[in-house]
Amino acid sequence: MKNIAIIMGGYSSEYKISLTSGNVVYETLDKSKYKAYRIHIFKDKWVYVNDENEEFPIDKNDFSINVDAFKITFDCVFNAIHGSPGEDGFMQGYFKLLNIPHTSCDMYQAGITFNKRDCLSVLKPYGIKTAESFYVNLGDTINPDAIVAKVGLPCFVKANKAGSSFGVSKVHKKEDLQNAIDVAFKEDNEIIIESFLEGTEVSVGVITYKGETKVLPITEIVSENDFFDYEAKYLGKSQEITPARLKPEEEEKVTQEAKKVYEVLKMKGFSRSEFIFKNGEPHLLEMNTIPGLTRESILPQQAAAANISLADLFDSAIEEALKSHS
Repeated sequence: MKNIAIIMGGYSSEYKISLTSGNVVYETLDKSKYKAYRIHIFKDKWVYVNDENEEFPIDKNDFSINVDAFKITFDCVFNAIHGSPGEDGFMQGYFKLLNIPHTSCDMYQAGITFNKRDCLSVLKPYGIKTAESFYVNLGDTINPDAIVAKVGLPCFVKANKAGSSFGVSKVHKKEDLQNAIDVAFKEDNEIIIESFLEGTEVSVGVITYKGETKVLPITEIVSENDFFDYEAKYLGKSQEITPARLKPEEEEKVTQEAKKVYEVLKMKGFSRSEFIFKNGEPHLLEMNTIPGLTRESILPQQAAAANISLADLFDSAIEEALKSHS
């Protein structure tokens, strides 16, 4: 029986969603195969939380716990932390140093995909289409005319390194730019301002499943709000249609593009890439490497459409991590 640490929580605004994702993994893993442990990772404490909600501190020297005078170490870590430090490379680097297999991508891949501007820059030479973008760092002089000249209106102002649509605004008028920039800077010290792409938005799950790169059935995002923001994503203010209502050639294009992104970046584990179609061509917005795993989340919906149960999905992630580590 393998000991599996399910890490959840994290240091970002997304910690509540991560706790939900982590608990779904905990409830779903095959109990005959795995002994699962819920590990809460917060800035002020790293603890194992048992079913009675008792907390046991993690020894960060070797990522072990001591329960009733027994030392417990882990065969594999299931990473369910959205945002920092689980999605940006820190935990990946830590587990690499400790030689503990984990279900997410490697440290470099996590770092680059978490940084929207760097990820898009790396992919551009491979012919991956993206929106026009303008970058601003905290402390830069803001020139609204230069921004509008480059990206046009409406445009999106986003925190560069934040997930779940935190710090994102859609700006329709030049005089609203400064406020949107201030909102984004609350989440990050770098922001990315992108041209608005009018078209169908889709989310494409690409995973390593039973040894192969697998593109899952595509989800179309139809937001009731002005765009796919936090409310749309988590508070039911959007329709997520799987499979997406795409023409066969559009589906083929975005499937190939998502697979190419995954393979160019040498990804492992789960990923979910967002694309918008403009003039029939998919344009990449971003890639998430620790997508939501709640029962309502997009990746589990896509897996279900591919006849992959949550138990199979999670089991395969652990098996892949153990296999690539051996």
